[in-house]
Amino acid sequence: MALFLMILRKMVKNRWLELSLLLGLIVSVALASSMPIYTHAILQRMLIKDLEVQQIDKQQYPGQYFANAYLGGVETKQGVEQRLAEADAFLDEQSKRFGLPILLAKITRSTMNFEMTPSDPSKVDPKEKRSAELTAMSDLEQHIRLVDGKLPATEPMNGIYEALVFPELLTHLKLVLGNELTIIDKNVSEPIRIKPVGVIDLKDYNDLYWGDGTNDSRSKFLIPFSLFEKDFTKGNKVEVMFSFWNYAMDYHQLKLEGLQDYTDAYDRMESYLSNHFMNSAVKNTAVSVFKTYYDKEKKLRIMLWSLNVPIVLLLAFYLFMVANLITERQKTEIAVLRSRGASRLQIITGYVLEGILLGFIAFLIGPFLGLQLTQILGASNGFLEFVQRSAMEVKLNQEAYQYALAAVAASVCMTLLPVVLATRVSIVGHKQTMARQHKLSFAHQIFLDVILLAVSIYLLQTFHRRMKDLVALGLDSMDMKVDPLLFLVPALFVLSMGLLLLRVYPWVIRLIYELGRKWWPPYLYSTLLQVGRSTTQYQFIMLFLIMTIATGLFSASAARTLNKNIEDKIRYKNGADIVLQTQWENDAPPPSMGSGPPSAAPGDSQVVIPKRIQYTEPPFLPFAQLPGVESAARVFHKKDAYVTIGKETKKAELMGIDTDEFGRTAWMRDLLLDHHINEYLNLLSTDARAVLISSSIAEETGAMVGDVVRIGWNEVEGATCIVYGIIDYWPSWNPNPVLTPSTSTSTSSTKQSKVDLPKLIVGHLSYMQNNMAVEPYDVWLKLTPDTTSQALYEAMDQKRLSIVSLTDTRQLLVRSKNDPFQLAINGVMTLGFLIAIGISFIGFILYWVLSLSGRILQFGVLRAMGVSFAQIVGMLTAEQLLTSGAAVLIGIVTGNTASKLFVPLFQLSFDPSSQVPPFQVSFNPQDQLNLYMIVALMIGIGLILLGTMLSRINIHQAVKLGED
Repeated sequence: MALFLMILRKMVKNRWLELSLLLGLIVSVALASSMPIYTHAILQRMLIKDLEVQQIDKQQYPGQYFANAYLGGVETKQGVEQRLAEADAFLDEQSKRFGLPILLAKITRSTMNFEMTPSDPSKVDPKEKRSAELTAMSDLEQHIRLVDGKLPATEPMNGIYEALVFPELLTHLKLVLGNELTIIDKNVSEPIRIKPVGVIDLKDYNDLYWGDGTNDSRSKFLIPFSLFEKDFTKGNKVEVMFSFWNYAMDYHQLKLEGLQDYTDAYDRMESYLSNHFMNSAVKNTAVSVFKTYYDKEKKLRIMLWSLNVPIVLLLAFYLFMVANLITERQKTEIAVLRSRGASRLQIITGYVLEGILLGFIAFLIGPFLGLQLTQILGASNGFLEFVQRSAMEVKLNQEAYQYALAAVAASVCMTLLPVVLATRVSIVGHKQTMARQHKLSFAHQIFLDVILLAVSIYLLQTFHRRMKDLVALGLDSMDMKVDPLLFLVPALFVLSMGLLLLRVYPWVIRLIYELGRKWWPPYLYSTLLQVGRSTTQYQFIMLFLIMTIATGLFSASAARTLNKNIEDKIRYKNGADIVLQTQWENDAPPPSMGSGPPSAAPGDSQVVIPKRIQYTEPPFLPFAQLPGVESAARVFHKKDAYVTIGKETKKAELMGIDTDEFGRTAWMRDLLLDHHINEYLNLLSTDARAVLISSSIAEETGAMVGDVVRIGWNEVEGATCIVYGIIDYWPSWNPNPVLTPSTSTSTSSTKQSKVDLPKLIVGHLSYMQNNMAVEPYDVWLKLTPDTTSQALYEAMDQKRLSIVSLTDTRQLLVRSKNDPFQLAINGVMTLGFLIAIGISFIGFILYWVLSLSGRILQFGVLRAMGVSFAQIVGMLTAEQLLTSGAAVLIGIVTGNTASKLFVPLFQLSFDPSSQVPPFQVSFNPQDQLNLYMIVALMIGIGLILLGTMLSRINIHQAVKLGED
């Protein structure tokens, strides 16, 4: 108890330091606990988003479970009844184990197709062959709309089974309501009479009830389900051949914790049906999504861990720095205790208890702060950009507390390191150390800076070689896992560069001192001596500031670069805000029903030449006049065109444009071409025969500006053009190489691959239409900034424009920002930047306040000697500029260097072969301006605090301090 009270008194005495240490522990625990919380939340969102995308892309509801069984192999009719009853009960019970609200449960029974004859040949043509099946669907009446007639009776009327039908059946079988048919079949014990009494339609065409594919409307007589079960399934009047089960569940309620239960229920149902029926099948699109989801989950977990590496290192360094400051203030006390017989274990135990107390408080508060941090991550729409996105489902779970406990243990161990080192020093050794503060630090003594720098440069070169191979060979890196070293290596580089520059820093101070030794005023002379002789004292705060600023700049650049390059890739690939294809009228014959194209008759030696299809160009003006459209352009693409230069003919992609409209509509990133794209378009506009060719054509054929070329494609006569320019990039065209298989001519007969460089020709659309052919083109639209996609779609519907396909760049950008990997990058990078700035501010103020507190006697003596208050403030300002200012400058240089060297490597996480335009490092001046403002604010607040403390020192206080 006495030890505990002593610890409490000591903590109260150093309350500001202890609070700073506690703050660092809380942030560390919050960051650690936020990782599993955020991972769980973003994986939950990714799961639902993947299922929603599946529903949109494949037009299938992911929460729908389908099962069917063929009953033809069952030995007896009684066996059919029993097996269906058991299957109904089993599937109904298992459907509840999916763990989701059941929106729909449907059972469908069906017979085989029977030949049917009219009961009254005078009313129905008996010569027509008619066949249909008897079907029953549970709860059918709730999902249909009666168009004509009435609902059927639930009991046979005079031995006649009344049925509902779709209009298509009446047309197909050439019947009208009330016509009676009779089933006469050797497998039917007695004739079955069927009469359609009602015509129906779907109440809701989007109803999940009809999503099981059993609604073949041309061949089904729909019998009431209860009657079908009583007379056919159980009464055995007709053999039931098929049974279908359809369960629709609200997949939006699917939780990560319930994935295993969902999969187990699916497997049990599939196993049961396969074991009890000769032929069965099950289908659920969500299960197929789960397979890809698990791979994404592993990659995302690795990425989240990797993204947090720099911040974890920074927090560890902050904790060590604050713990070292506390220990420095107590080193004399520790040395005295050691000299008076206290063992190292006793001293360390006291600090362990102190760490446990602070850690316990951090453990209680940290996870709840982590919960709030996760909310910030979820609202991130870009780096330091926040939107009102639907809130992520965040909650504290067992894993979060496990991470929090591990963070507390690691943090407490980190804070004990200075104590362990301090307990090894006696009072004599402590005084000697205080007198020799100019010696090298331990990190510099073991050349840690050189070692880490060499390792980071080696790994940098390794990544560059891998990336060059991927781009040069056209390989796909989509199957590569996210390499954690992509995030760890920059942190090592920043640390090593900071240590290396700090190794040189004392020599720079000495050089400054020597250069102005004869001219420095006394207060600057004192400052240079103070900084030059105590470099080890300043290294902690300087290295801390260097790492903070460099990490902040790197995080900002990495996040901005990834967001900008993904956005540029989508914009470049599409070429404009909206790319659509319209319906063109043509004289093409209808598709043949045979297995192949028509062939010439035997003995006919003439080769049948297919007729070229003639197209009629639809009006283009309605697209340009759509509300919200800023400009519109016609863009003709021909993938399989050719270009002939001299004797060489090359396959190439041909693009026909109208130069003025194209220039106002297309999107192109600056600096991709030797000149602005508008200059190339102006060059084209001077001559109708002018074309631009890609550099790949020029390199392979030797073509130059001014050469005459011939362009065209199959089934058209070519046209002569003149080369007016050579380009490397063009909107929507990918110039990166593509691997094509080729058979080796060597004796090994193994298949190899060669790199095929894509080729492009850009010319005038009007010239191609007049001299070659009129064929369908795309319509590119550029929208005004305030126009929404929904408004454009509604305008198209109102004008009844016939659209074959449409690509919306804005919607693709929204989808990319909602991608879980993008959310992770933006969220974690934003959080890392904010944490770096926050702890930098706290660490900076804390260090300088404590530094000044330890030098009050020095400043008091200087004031007593006649040094003015303004000169002391100038001395402190110079000291801060030489230390904090230098650290800020080093941090900026190191952060920008790390960004330029390592950020381009992030494209290894994507597909370099499809990354067009090329990956480009982006710096947002606003990010750096924010950082500079924060640094200026830190230094300003520091000077104000220091000045305030100094202004309170009077001459009589200095004399009293001198007497002490």
